[in-house]
Amino acid sequence: MKNIIFIAPPAAGKGTQSKLVSEEYNIPHISTGDLLREEAAKDTALGKKIKEDMEKGNLVSDEVITTLLKNRITSADAKDGYILDGYPRNITQAKIYNDLLEELKYDKGVVIFFDIDKERALKRTLSRIICSNCGSSYNLLVEELKPKKENICDRCGNELKTRSDDTEEVFIHRFDTYINSTKELIDYYDKLGLLHKIEVLDKPASEIFEEVKKVLND
Repeated sequence: MKNIIFIAPPAAGKGTQSKLVSEEYNIPHISTGDLLREEAAKDTALGKKIKEDMEKGNLVSDEVITTLLKNRITSADAKDGYILDGYPRNITQAKIYNDLLEELKYDKGVVIFFDIDKERALKRTLSRIICSNCGSSYNLLVEELKPKKENICDRCGNELKTRSDDTEEVFIHRFDTYINSTKELIDYYDKLGLLHKIEVLDKPASEIFEEVKKVLND
């Protein structure tokens, strides 16, 4: 069973690797943010509570997130494993997740940290273009992520533009905040012997994917 946690700073290519792993191993890519939004859209007591918290800007409790996560990872399509994205965010959640795995008698799995330096990540961010129509994302610095036709979305044919929040100032704040908030989490998984670090250099996504597969097939 391939239970995978991806940890990565902005612009490290986590989304691309999640898609490749999901397709290669036929396992779902699970985002806790998506789980919360999906439940909030339902006319249930839990959904209404989540929607209220989100609208007020309150943090959704770990108890609620754990309930949603448990339901999702015990679904039929996750029986052979899954990729966790956006969870756990801190040591408290990591310990709750470990307890959940023990309760379900699931393997502890692996944690993959995509390590990218700030300068390289900044260049990637400033080279990113998106489709405002379908949301597809491209990157002019990564060969596999370039659109087939210049400034035109491969999926829907609309014009591609830079994101309004893809500025150097905003990026540096996001990057530093992420690194500072996840350092303890990375150290925690390293001490447990579950952490695998993959350096994101100027390598194509396919080459990084081969490194990911070596970890998962070990």
